[in-house]
Amino acid sequence: MKKIDLHTHSTGSPDGGISVQQYIQTIQSGALDYIAVTDHDRIDIALAIQQELGDQIIVGQEVTSSQGELVGLYLKEQVKPGQTAKQTAQAIRAQGGIVYVPHPFETVRKGMTKATLDNIVDLVDIVEVHNGRAFFQNKGPLAATWAKLNNKAIAASSDAHGVRGLGTTFSTLPDTPSRANLVKQLSRGRLTTKRPPVSTLLYPKLNRLRGKIRRIR
Repeated sequence: MKKIDLHTHSTGSPDGGISVQQYIQTIQSGALDYIAVTDHDRIDIALAIQQELGDQIIVGQEVTSSQGELVGLYLKEQVKPGQTAKQTAQAIRAQGGIVYVPHPFETVRKGMTKATLDNIVDLVDIVEVHNGRAFFQNKGPLAATWAKLNNKAIAASSDAHGVRGLGTTFSTLPDTPSRANLVKQLSRGRLTTKRPPVSTLLYPKLNRLRGKIRRIR
């Protein structure tokens, strides 16, 4: 069985704080077997970490569309932010990527609405039905219902912005994942949905603050 987290943020995200070494340690410790690095609107750090760890790192991007956020997995190039949800999903697909919907229906974060998802339903591959950071606005049950009604694969991911968020919320697959088989494997996998420490909710604000302090210095 392979443990995989499809939604994490490295130091490449303005609010992310997981370092290259922390990704390496997480993999080497066996806490996770595969991790997608899905920074906001960039993939360069993900590509660099993949150089260190090979296929155990999936290059992704949390893309800011004009209608909410979408994650592209197995990317080769950055997806341009600011496009519509449909254009964003098409751009992910155009480079052979997988379209993953993070924290759908949330309003606290930039989750996509039902109307938007219904409009791109044919382009969606995976729906995040459990997000490790969804403490105060948990739309997981609604996401699971939408996924089931539309016959979409589901996943649990940490959305970790710091190392303490890794290894608590993830999906377990029966075999080694790849671009070709990930969606099918998720249909035969299971979800682990332990909550990370509540203090991990502070990571995004603390990481942004650290970034401001570094720029001042």
